[in-house]
Amino acid sequence: MNSDELRNRQAPLKDQYRAQPESAILTLKATGKLGEGISCKVETGRALVEAGLHPATGGDGLLVCSGDMLLEALVACAGVTLRAVSTAIGIDLKDGTISAEGDLDFRGTLGVSKEAPVGFKTIRLSFHLNTDATDEQLQTLARLTERYCVVYQTLTRGVSVETRFSTKSM
Repeated sequence: MNSDELRNRQAPLKDQYRAQPESAILTLKATGKLGEGISCKVETGRALVEAGLHPATGGDGLLVCSGDMLLEALVACAGVTLRAVSTAIGIDLKDGTISAEGDLDFRGTLGVSKEAPVGFKTIRLSFHLNTDATDEQLQTLARLTERYCVVYQTLTRGVSVETRFSTKSM
C-alpha cells in the first residue's frame, strides 16, 4: 500500500467521523473462557489462545502468559502504527523490528511483599529500522507513532477500568 492508497481508504472514514462524531466511537471486545486447571482460553479473532500462569508464579511454561500478551499487543500496535505513519508521510522502511520488554517483581503478584507492585514497573519499546530516513524524519516518525498507537497511549496515559462480577446457576 502506498500513501495515496492509504489516504483514499482513510478519507471517507475521516469525513464520516467529522460529520458524525458518534460513528467513530466503537467498543472493542475480548472474551475468554475459564479452561482446565489454572488457565483461560482467549479468542483473538484469528485463533484461540490459552493463557496460564507464568513459570515465575508456578506455571509450567506451556501456556501463554498474559504479561507476554500485553507486550505482544504493544509490539503489534506499534508496528502497525509505524507502518501506517511511514506510509502516510512517505518514509521508506526497508525492514525493521519492534521489541518490548517489561520488568515485573513477582513478589507483588504472589503476595510475598505488600511493597512490591503488582504489574509492570517499566516497559521498554524499541524500534530497529532499516531506512534511509533523515534524523528529522525519524523524529517525526517516532512522535507520530507514539501519538497514534492505541496500546502505547493507553499504557502511558492510563485508563479507567470498571470491574463487575456476576454469578449464574449452572
